[in-house]
Amino acid sequence: MNKKFFTLLLVAALMITVFTGCKQQPKKSDSNLVNKESVAKDEDTQKSEVEKVEAVDVKKVFVSPQWVKSVIDGKQEESKKYIILEASWGSADDSPDYNTGHIPGAVHVDIASIEGEPYWNLKSPEEVEQAMLELGVTKDTAVILYGSDVSGTARVAYAYLWAGVENVKVLNGSLDAWTKAGYELETTANAATPATEFGAKVPVNPQFWISVEDVDKKLKDDSNFRLVSIRSYKEFNGETSGYSYIDKAGEPKGAVWGKAGSDPYHMEDYTHEDGTYITMDEMKELWKGLNFTLDNELSFYCGTGWRASIPFLIMYENGYTNMSMYDGGWYQWQMNDDHPVQVGDPNTGEVVYTTVGELSNDKAAK
Repeated sequence: MNKKFFTLLLVAALMITVFTGCKQQPKKSDSNLVNKESVAKDEDTQKSEVEKVEAVDVKKVFVSPQWVKSVIDGKQEESKKYIILEASWGSADDSPDYNTGHIPGAVHVDIASIEGEPYWNLKSPEEVEQAMLELGVTKDTAVILYGSDVSGTARVAYAYLWAGVENVKVLNGSLDAWTKAGYELETTANAATPATEFGAKVPVNPQFWISVEDVDKKLKDDSNFRLVSIRSYKEFNGETSGYSYIDKAGEPKGAVWGKAGSDPYHMEDYTHEDGTYITMDEMKELWKGLNFTLDNELSFYCGTGWRASIPFLIMYENGYTNMSMYDGGWYQWQMNDDHPVQVGDPNTGEVVYTTVGELSNDKAAK
């Protein structure tokens, strides 16, 4: 083989090697493209998993705005049959929020639909059932409540549980939590679709409610019973009735204080600064050193049943069954001149035991 021919062979071999290498280079680039697509898909999957909202137990009451949005978006079991209710006193036109902005699809509910005079107790089973049916609420409707008044919203939630609605939720933090989560509002009013049958005999849970007569008897005869006042300290020790329409101040004899807030219209002890409700663990801390424990049979009350609904709901969602609501509260108790009362704080020793009829009539809130 001469040198010229050998040189030509060597050049040809080098060209083949270079050409082959150049052809393989795009394959490496294709491989990188596939990897980038895989990473993008992984990121999308992770994002989807982050956005996914877990289901909650049927007895879970206080829920996040993310969970409520997932119901609206059809991603929860509750999505099959639910209603969102904005609760406030009076009609939708009286609501501080409904016509200026509410959760999409929400229907307004008047708190007066479940309670009324003469004692502002829950209305009759027939009246409460009819009010629910007008809203399309049945025992197997998932009811999601929110409202500007944390106590009023809790009041409706309690009433529906008493009646027999199996799945009652309260948006924790109300409308503020919804908007802070970045969700939109609507201003168009929504009409309910009425139902014809509730699906059970109302009330399904009569044990959640206790009468003034039963309270009077239990305070005298049942050593394990505790009537827990969810009222401000000034109401508890008899400085004021707390209300402009109640002239007498004091508490049923034997009542114990369960804390509440600064006045009848605030619940700082049971809510955080952002309007969310405290947890069961936080409530246990709140109750440390008070004259009752979770081993007692507890019946909560306040002035007319709103504030007392909050600790009831917290205990309910945590599986406790040894509690009820004395619905009539101080308002009904002070209507009977013979009822025994305490004025002052028994823990301090500065307390007077008397009867309603002996109380002064100058303690209405100014």
